Amino acid sequence: MPKQKGERLIANNKKAYFDFFIDEKYEAGIELHGTEVKSLRLGHCSIKEAFVAVENGEVIIRQMHISPYEKGNIFNKDPLRPRKLLLHRYEINKLMGQVKMKGYTIVPLKVYFKDSLVKVEIGLARGKKLYDKRQDIAKKDMKREAEKEFKIRNMR
Repeated sequence: MPKQKGERLIANNKKAYFDFFIDEKYEAGIELHGTEVKSLRLGHCSIKEAFVAVENGEVIIRQMHISPYEKGNIFNKDPLRPRKLLLHRYEINKLMGQVKMKGYTIVPLKVYFKDSLVKVEIGLARGKKLYDKRQDIAKKDMKREAEKEFKIRNMR
């Protein structure tokens, strides 16, 4: 089977951008078993409830749901099992230092294929307050109205 070039999105976490300020982004590999990769190729993945933790010097993603592969029988793994993320040591140390600071957390942003490898984009994030979310909603509404007016003006 020839290797595919480029990126192909599997799962996206739009809610993370609404709930958090993303300060830094990292690309991490993920430790998977065979049937999980096959399931990902079919697009069966969800990271809406997922979160990332640093434990014993390792970065672990929890609550990432990869549906069992239909033809996998006994080789299927638990869909919600914790999975190890693959990062360089200096990146892990930097993340550990930032998470210890007040208000920072690590959230998964998207899961995608880069060439033939599965990658997870994680972000170092600070939580938004309610008024920040309201400002974002107001900006979206203003942008939508401006686009609507622009479209109406160009229709004439």
